[in-house]
Amino acid sequence: MTKNNKLYPSVFKMLTNFTKEVGTYLVNGAPNVTLDDYKDRLETCLECPSLKRDAMRCLTCGCKVEHKAKWKTTSCPESKWKAQDEKE
Repeated sequence: MTKNNKLYPSVFKMLTNFTKEVGTYLVNGAPNVTLDDYKDRLETCLECPSLKRDAMRCLTCGCKVEHKAKWKTTSCPESKWKAQDEKE
């Protein structure tokens, strides 16, 4: 249990989420966001009540935000930041 009484998704759901995210990331050539965009995404996550800070893990999707925020193909499950088009 966390401070805000929210639990992680089930292990199956977290594995499903991660598999989908990493698959999309790899199929697209493993593109990463710029350092500035990465910092902006992490700042957004740090302000979110769905972040379990001691693990830096999102309580909505279960992903480690340090990884998810870096990948250009991922988006926030709470719609706080979006995946970036590779053509940008």
